[in-house]
Amino acid sequence: MPSSVTFSPPKPKFRQLRVFAFDPSLNLELEAATINQLTLNIPWEDLNPGPVGEYLEVVDVDPPSNMFYSPLDLDNKYLLVQDGLSPSEGTPQFHQQMVYAVASRTIANFERALSRPVLWSPREVDGQNVYVPRLRLYPHALREANAYYSPLKKAILFGYFPAPVDKDSKILPGGIVFTCLSHDIISHEVTHALLDGIHPNFNTPSNADVLALHEAFADIVALFQHFSYPLVLHHQIARTRGNLSSDNLLAELAQQFGQALGNRRALRSAIGQKPDPSALPKTLEPHQRGSILVAAVFDAFLTVYNHRIADLLRIATGGTGILNPGAIHPDLVTRMAEEAARIAQHLLTMCIRALDYAPVVDITFGEYLRALITADYDVSPSDPDGYRIALMESFRRYGIYPDNVRSLSEESLLWRPPSAGGEVISLFFSSPTILQQMQNYETTNRSSVLREQVDEEGRSPDLRQRLYESSSTYANLFQDWLKTDLLAYLKSILGMKDDDLAKFEDSLRLVLWNPTPSIVRFPNGLPFKVNSVRLAYRVSQSQYSQPDLVVEVSQARRGYIDPQTQAKVDLGQIPPPPAEFLFRGGVTFLISLESGKVRYVIGKSVTSERRLEALRRYILEGGQVPSLQATYFGDPFRNGLRENAEPFELFALLHRDEMKGGQE
Repeated sequence: MPSSVTFSPPKPKFRQLRVFAFDPSLNLELEAATINQLTLNIPWEDLNPGPVGEYLEVVDVDPPSNMFYSPLDLDNKYLLVQDGLSPSEGTPQFHQQMVYAVASRTIANFERALSRPVLWSPREVDGQNVYVPRLRLYPHALREANAYYSPLKKAILFGYFPAPVDKDSKILPGGIVFTCLSHDIISHEVTHALLDGIHPNFNTPSNADVLALHEAFADIVALFQHFSYPLVLHHQIARTRGNLSSDNLLAELAQQFGQALGNRRALRSAIGQKPDPSALPKTLEPHQRGSILVAAVFDAFLTVYNHRIADLLRIATGGTGILNPGAIHPDLVTRMAEEAARIAQHLLTMCIRALDYAPVVDITFGEYLRALITADYDVSPSDPDGYRIALMESFRRYGIYPDNVRSLSEESLLWRPPSAGGEVISLFFSSPTILQQMQNYETTNRSSVLREQVDEEGRSPDLRQRLYESSSTYANLFQDWLKTDLLAYLKSILGMKDDDLAKFEDSLRLVLWNPTPSIVRFPNGLPFKVNSVRLAYRVSQSQYSQPDLVVEVSQARRGYIDPQTQAKVDLGQIPPPPAEFLFRGGVTFLISLESGKVRYVIGKSVTSERRLEALRRYILEGGQVPSLQATYFGDPFRNGLRENAEPFELFALLHRDEMKGGQE
């Protein structure tokens, strides 16, 4: 009797799911309807009904209607063979599919750019951080014109609402608008959650740029994802004859939502805003201020795109560069689309990778530009396509300048190698025992591969939790090193005295060992806290991968509006009264795991009197525009800037305030 051999088919790499490319409103336009349904390739994972996977959990409770909609089972054999449900406004289960698919696509873009799995920000329980495996998505959580990421719930709540009566609107008067069916809104809100997982301190509005960057960054991710869909891209290239600076769907965000708010156009657009260097200081509302950053980044995209297609236009026009009237050749459309997709993906990767080169707190647009330039320089020193030149020129045209640089040249904008203190701490990290322990972190977590890189067996479902726990363990280890081992090394090996140690701390922009009474001590008893330790891979153009360790250290100082009170507390002349606000600082270290060398020290010192005075002015002048301040600041000493601040739904109030103005 012949022996039998058991055959087990391998798991697929991807799952295909149908979605709206933009939102349901485009189905009412004959030209746009043909491109408004997409099939996305989503990294495969076994799903429970919901859908519930490794990163996401869709919970379809509808409190306003007192309903619970049956969860969608995407592993159902009938759905598997037809790429999920067909796009439908009236089917709650498609709404579940839509939020899962677009959120998964956004996560995949982040992981591809960062070369590591993403983690959600932890939940604080009884003063301890607790791992959060999944972000919850509620497709029908609110009956209002809003959608927001909740850092408290670790969830995204999508709203729905009746469209107003407007004879010029394309939306049915009284028809229901579902924010969970907007591709751009889903991507935007998931990006808020991803950014919170990397930089939770970016939720604290310590200057006018912080919340504006949160909003702008979420828009940039949603915007550039449009360019990853070939059908949409080819259609819009053909319609605009390759001129992407003209009105087009690729540069617009949330068409249906914007029209339902009475804008008669998309919620926001990356084009149509002329560069005005004087606009930034006068623009404080976070969405409007963020739109300036979005316009600057998209303007850089257009610059590189127009440069890259110039030769195609010369070939197509016999050297004139001026196209004849009428439709352009399909082959030219294809080549233009290829260039646009490649440039958009490169800029999206730059924007995401820059997060590892950003300050821990109090980020400004100018510092984000420096992070963009440095992150890209690390993987492509020659910049053959001129991405960095285009960004520098575009930011200049929109009046976005970093502080403390001599010019807007690449050399000036690059984060500088560490000063003398950085060289000294490099000696410590490169000592054999310390370097080996840091390399063990990379060895232990190297298996944290992306989902599309796994073999047919898949990866362990608790891999991300092990990565989180390993990061927490090494954060505690770094705290011990900075508290004890580094001090002993500086004294016993390098023979430093107290004055030398003070200069060393100043060069690192950290207060490690002799804090003034105004410096806050964390629950660990130290005047600093290591927030996170994570891997960052620099993959060069030759595909050589170099691992770095990104270590973020934060500090806080009790702040007072009265400079005299501040001085007395700092000098220990009076016991510290309750702080009127917290003045935050910290350092981002990028450490080479090959040598232990500290490559960058990106610091915001809590001893900086210039920054402290800037924060005072920001508070006294009302922070954001008055309506927003009244909504979520109230008293300017409360909430996010205050010691022991009461948690509140920042993004819910931020978006709701902006919705009242009829524009986001």
